[in-house]
Amino acid sequence: MILVYTPKKTNRIHYSFNLIFKEILGCEVKIITDVEEFKSNEGPKINYSKKKLDEEIFFISHRLLLETGISEQDITVSEFEETIGFYPTGPKSQWPFDPFAASFFLSTRYEEYLPHIMDIYDRFNAKESVAFKNNFLDKPVINIWAYKLKTLILEKYPDYKFPVKKYKYVGSIDIDNAYAYLEKGLLRTIGGFMRDIVKLDGFGFKERVAVLFGSKKDPYDTYDYQNEMNKKFGIKPIYFFLVADYGFNDKNVPVTSRKFQSLIKAIGDYTDVGIHPSFGSNQKVEKLKEEKRRLTDILRREVTKSRQHFLKFTFPFTFRNLIERDITDDYSLGYASEVGFRSGLCSTYNFYDLDLEVETKLRLHPFAVMEATLKYYMKLSPIEAVTAINEIVDEIRKVNGTFISLWHNETMSEDKNWVGWRYVYEKMLQKSAK
Repeated sequence: MILVYTPKKTNRIHYSFNLIFKEILGCEVKIITDVEEFKSNEGPKINYSKKKLDEEIFFISHRLLLETGISEQDITVSEFEETIGFYPTGPKSQWPFDPFAASFFLSTRYEEYLPHIMDIYDRFNAKESVAFKNNFLDKPVINIWAYKLKTLILEKYPDYKFPVKKYKYVGSIDIDNAYAYLEKGLLRTIGGFMRDIVKLDGFGFKERVAVLFGSKKDPYDTYDYQNEMNKKFGIKPIYFFLVADYGFNDKNVPVTSRKFQSLIKAIGDYTDVGIHPSFGSNQKVEKLKEEKRRLTDILRREVTKSRQHFLKFTFPFTFRNLIERDITDDYSLGYASEVGFRSGLCSTYNFYDLDLEVETKLRLHPFAVMEATLKYYMKLSPIEAVTAINEIVDEIRKVNGTFISLWHNETMSEDKNWVGWRYVYEKMLQKSAK
């Protein structure tokens, strides 16, 4: 057990030290306010205060973890792994910044509670983040700090045994649109033909006819290929299904489709299935209740995992809504426009509600790479995308973290814009799944 002395216990201090030691390093941590108990302890111990006591590991505390509420923070970026630095004043600290305050700022997404610029979908803009502006979005900095702390502790307390942590891969697939042409209903099918005609899209018109008359497989029906890859690499991706009413940004197959329901059931028979809350559920929170009920009825079991469609969410309201609907695990935490580590982490951890100053039981699972990011936002070729993924995976392996990838069924189609991206998917699995 790691013993931590601080003159005052706060929810923020408890959360930050648990994040570093329990969530990332896998060891227990005890926070105390009794100086004598701290001094008499012979095991690993950290003094987190304004005053050095003896020869213990000493980190001078920044005011952030002693505050409540949300306010602008003076952020300075240090040369320590080129990462964020909270610089308290006082006696010389172990490091030139407070890694616990910095970890709290990043992991809680503190900056997303402050006024900020939105993108076209009213999401927090990745380019406004401290990590992007200071060029460390591509590093899981909190995990890096945790392992530097581990080294520091072992240098001073060489007999202490940390649990062995191992790298992990978790695949995930979003089903925003189960089929390109099938099961769309009469009106949408007629509308699709009219759109092909207006755009003079002869290929699209012919392909639509061929699929609807059964002479060609629907291009978005890549499920046999996915099963082949799952078996080959021994993985069970988590699937997130959009089962919303039709809307401008919610265009999946109608949930009344028997073929669509059979697909959900078939996938649910061998792997985890979660809800993909619709774009529209952000405006009308009751939609999530109905969408979750639909998926639960189809699967005939409780649904506890989620990922927001379009990665559209707002702190803390989206996550409070998930908690209220008995969602226990969310996989939305990443950027649509940039690969990397939105919260500075490649580890699962609990959502901290800054408005209420409370740690919740909702588990956040940050993803690091989405194929649409690589293609549409970063405009990378398949070869360049493989290199970008490999660099991210290498960073995660260094700290024995968890790599979560995000793909879609249509991007495995080798159809139109996605020619060459099966190669990317397979290279990613070769690199990360074993």
